[in-house]
Amino acid sequence: MKTPLRLALVGDYHPDIVAHQAIPLAIDDAAAVLEQPVKYDWLATPSIASGEALAEYDAIWVVPGSPYRHPEGAFTAIRYARENSIPFLGTCGGFQHAVIEYARNVLGWQDAGHAETDSEGRMVIAPLSCSLVETSAVVELRANTLIARAYGRESIEEGYHCRYGVSSAFAAELEQGDLRVTGWDEEGEIRAVELVTHPFFCRHLVPA
Repeated sequence: MKTPLRLALVGDYHPDIVAHQAIPLAIDDAAAVLEQPVKYDWLATPSIASGEALAEYDAIWVVPGSPYRHPEGAFTAIRYARENSIPFLGTCGGFQHAVIEYARNVLGWQDAGHAETDSEGRMVIAPLSCSLVETSAVVELRANTLIARAYGRESIEEGYHCRYGVSSAFAAELEQGDLRVTGWDEEGEIRAVELVTHPFFCRHLVPA
């Protein structure tokens, strides 16, 4: 029998968040198809004070549900995954916080912030031009990327429950390093990014 993979679901679980109900089902479905057992734990953001809290896990998923109770816990998990080549997925709030973590700790933008929770600084995460709450939209994917290979196609339609995304004012600057935009909506707004120097570091705005 295969050794189960250990997956950390980083976020503050709430039974009323649809994505929090869907994520375990998605994991179980994928595990069955791949014939790979997966054990997952929900880790509340206040419980993550250092990378040691994540040392036993094979992969990290920072899940939707922002604003998080303790954003620094989410940032710690993201940085740990990025610096230690741990497979990482960030969706919705996880996507947003992963972009901020990269801006702060790789690009050196210490004032990088989130418009939902920060009152000043460089708002790399800003209100979307059109709120994506309980709606679906087409996303075009860059060819030969992790996300395109996972979907098996370069055009997808996904459901959203999100009001914030990457600010267009900083989109080009964010790609100055190893970050690459890998998905856009029909208006050209960023919906997915990846780190090209990491074995699997994928962030997508859709919730699950």
